[in-house]
Amino acid sequence: MLETADTNIYRDSTEFVTESGFRFPELEIAYKTWGTPNADKSNVVLVFHALTGHASADKWLTGFFGKGRMLDPDKHFIICSNVLGSCYGTTGPLSIHPETGERYAGDFPVVTIRDMVRVQQRLLDHLEVKKIRFALGASMGGMQALEFAIMDDRLEQLILIAMGKAHSAWAIGVGEAQRKALTSDPKWQGGHYPLNDPPSDGLAAARMMGMITYRSAASFEKRFARNLQDEKDCYQVESYLRYQGMKLVERFDAVTYMRLTQAMDSHDVARNRGTYEEVLGRLNIPVLVIGISSDVLYPVREQKELAALLGNGRYAELESENGHDAFLIEFDEIQSLVKGHFPELTENYKLSVA
Repeated sequence: MLETADTNIYRDSTEFVTESGFRFPELEIAYKTWGTPNADKSNVVLVFHALTGHASADKWLTGFFGKGRMLDPDKHFIICSNVLGSCYGTTGPLSIHPETGERYAGDFPVVTIRDMVRVQQRLLDHLEVKKIRFALGASMGGMQALEFAIMDDRLEQLILIAMGKAHSAWAIGVGEAQRKALTSDPKWQGGHYPLNDPPSDGLAAARMMGMITYRSAASFEKRFARNLQDEKDCYQVESYLRYQGMKLVERFDAVTYMRLTQAMDSHDVARNRGTYEEVLGRLNIPVLVIGISSDVLYPVREQKELAALLGNGRYAELESENGHDAFLIEFDEIQSLVKGHFPELTENYKLSVA
């Protein structure tokens, strides 16, 4: 496991069977909470993290946390758990298989978004959560949040950001190119490698590809243009991408990256359920779907379509040139959109920008 900060570990000794039929003898689920549950636990809020995130949501959604903000520990009991298949505490490729004494590594199975949700349901049952005031998720987190709303009747309201009803051919293709970078690394060896000698070139290359899809052409041009680094031997954009690639290598695992991108490919709410109209039309809780105008990974047409298919959906658009990653940057603007549709969730919220 990679180091986690301030997280709790729930150990579930009940066997867990994935959609593919893989059997985990037991599970460990890493999670973090903020605030205090009220008497009837009706103030619970769920946060679902994105691809390389973790349970410490206050570290990556900093602008949503605080008094009067969307995630207010003074009035909410906020829960965020690390997903199945990750490397930050919940059972994943770096975990020790209790029956072999070895890491799962490349033998860790392909899991689905629905598998992740079922694991999270176990945690909520353990915490005796009967009602959830609202849930929030963006990107892979939004996929989990939408599946949770379909699979669980405890949720009252939902906020989804930058994803759609299913992973598109474009998004699957991006993920496959990243996975090819991983497996092309000579150190990959089927995903079985010593932790002190990971396939860092492959993981760095995969992250570099990802970073291009997380931003927009306009944001890259504005920030980097054709400017050279001080040493004049490369462009600033090249230096930035190399830095981002190695930064992820320092905190993430290559098999984890492989399995989580594959899990995202599984996202399709209609799979084995019926038509999209039937599945999403039955979801009648209020759902706000937020699109990002410059998102090339999950274009706004996907969020508009999702909102229209939902039984009680509404759409809002964040005007931003920051691309997909705007949900990690423009917290004030997003909360302003939320306030326009769900004013009770941000009743004391005031923009901190001019």
